[in-house]
Amino acid sequence: MFRMALVMFLGLAGAVRAETAIVAGGCFWCVEADFEPVAGVSDVVSGFTGGEMQNPTYRNHDGHLEAVMITFDPAVISYGELVAKFLRSVDVLDAGGQFCDRGASYRTGIFVQDEAQRKAAEAALAEAEAVLGAKVVTPVLPAGTFWKAEAYHQDYYKSSEIVLTRAGPKKKSNAYKFYREACGRDDRVRELWGAEAFPR
Repeated sequence: MFRMALVMFLGLAGAVRAETAIVAGGCFWCVEADFEPVAGVSDVVSGFTGGEMQNPTYRNHDGHLEAVMITFDPAVISYGELVAKFLRSVDVLDAGGQFCDRGASYRTGIFVQDEAQRKAAEAALAEAEAVLGAKVVTPVLPAGTFWKAEAYHQDYYKSSEIVLTRAGPKKKSNAYKFYREACGRDDRVRELWGAEAFPR
């Protein structure tokens, strides 16, 4: 009995708790699509953060940025590695929004939850500036409440539900691809980051 209890204790003591990273990179559909396949990531949730409004919605989130909360296993991928990938998935030189999405809601940001995250984020920003030879405008901000977006925004990029778009009725996944290509997101990221662009 004692041996079994000891094995269980050691197993629990050796378990690594999942951690979360909160980032804003323009359209949250795109950031979710980029990070769900990453090894060590178990969940990515689209939502809003950074503002004062309570219970923001997609139609009314003034002051908030579109953002995602990434749940990850730090034994597989570190917070710093996630932030480095994030920076290489957006235009870190654009303070007015991202790609075809303009305005405050679509700015980039890294929302840190403790001092260790702040140091890792600042180190990743400094490294990105060295690579680009330019000032990165993505700020490191203290995390506040993260508000989950409506259910229809979650996993938008892989949904087969039909929606009406300017190009006619499309599956959500096809509407997402059309939107992403039309906005030039991947083209601009590759132009800016070259071989370091994420995802490649």
